[in-house]
Amino acid sequence: MGKLFGTDGVRGIANSELTPELTMKLGRAGAYVLTKTSAQTPKVLVAMDTRRSGDMLSAALAAGLCSVGATVYMAGVIPTPAVAYLVQHHKLDAGAMITASHNPMADNGVKYYSSSGYKLPDALEEEIESYLDSPALPRPVGPDVGVILPMESAADDYLAYLLSTVKGLDLSGLNIAIDCANGATSEIAPRLFEALGANVHVLFNSPDGLNINHNCGSTHMDAIGKYVVKKGLDIGLAFDGDGDRVLVVDENGQLIDGDVMLAICGHDLKEQGKLHHNALVATSMSNQGLEVMCQENGITLHRTDVGDRYVLEKMLSDSLVLGGEQSGHVIFSEHSTTGDGMLTGLMLLAIIARKKIPLSELRKVMDHFPQVLINVQVSGERKREWSKSPAITNAIAKAESELGKEGRILIRPSGTEALVRVMIEGRDKAVIQKMAENLAGIIGMTLV
Repeated sequence: MGKLFGTDGVRGIANSELTPELTMKLGRAGAYVLTKTSAQTPKVLVAMDTRRSGDMLSAALAAGLCSVGATVYMAGVIPTPAVAYLVQHHKLDAGAMITASHNPMADNGVKYYSSSGYKLPDALEEEIESYLDSPALPRPVGPDVGVILPMESAADDYLAYLLSTVKGLDLSGLNIAIDCANGATSEIAPRLFEALGANVHVLFNSPDGLNINHNCGSTHMDAIGKYVVKKGLDIGLAFDGDGDRVLVVDENGQLIDGDVMLAICGHDLKEQGKLHHNALVATSMSNQGLEVMCQENGITLHRTDVGDRYVLEKMLSDSLVLGGEQSGHVIFSEHSTTGDGMLTGLMLLAIIARKKIPLSELRKVMDHFPQVLINVQVSGERKREWSKSPAITNAIAKAESELGKEGRILIRPSGTEALVRVMIEGRDKAVIQKMAENLAGIIGMTLV
């Protein structure tokens, strides 16, 4: 068996790659590894997004957890960051989210969280994998078999917590659109922003098990951009399927990605004296414009590998309060242990409300360098072999020579899909577009 855990849990096509049998094994092994130091009956939270396969896989995971003696609290459909919060709030031993985030509905996945609400480090995930087929796992009988209980207060508990992070915030007079991606934020996001007084226009909040992320959400920003302009709104927020990320459009329908949100929020925290060590964390994919903004404002920018878990690791090691990814995973460590789309939306709206400045003006704190990103479909088994191909490495070297110091090239395999991502940054959009297409073509032909 190859390595199961990617950058964001275990993912695959539900009932084909991620089968109920494998999911049950993940439940058994996960319960054993994450709760073996618990002195009492282990308690584990299980939640899911709105995919049709969520019922099947959450049942399988719960069965595996119970078979090792755990008490399972089923929270139903809630966003991923709610799991991270509720595990801490209810003092549970672990949490699990059944989701494939922004992926198509046929995919699904399992993400584990520790008792402290953090995603698992690589070493713990590897330990779980090592026990998948182990005969050493306990099989309690009789009264020691685990049980499944509902957690009916899950959404309300999480909503109350989000509101507590912005006490006194009044969004009256702000007209906002939210795109719920027919996913896990569909029920709770409208309640959140309406509770703060905003005039809320809700898009794509009618999940049917099949339409999650389908031409909507943070991977399809055209719809919300056009809607905001048509209705003359102040801002549009688009979440992904499990609600741990958000992308935004300003009143002109122009995209505000994670890098720009980091720039706006980092600059604001620095002004208030709340940016610990005057530093923030981004990834290798983050735009050079963010780096320039930081240099001009006395802020240190730390870069990590792609993946919000690596951003968070750096934030924790250096006691930093802000970090994130271009894709819209933004972490405010004062409030959350993981990326949280609704929380990020609150923080951004709080700045707009306090400064009374339109988002189109706030975004000018950062000059966004032209950037081209192409996802190349490749053989899943070969996606990490790009650096071994002379055809690919020679093409990269040639492009880097042409760019000089006016840009950069980043090639990386996706941690969750059979893709190689080609990212090129530079001053001239037309030039880097042609370079990216050329590299993508070579990679696609080489790694079939």
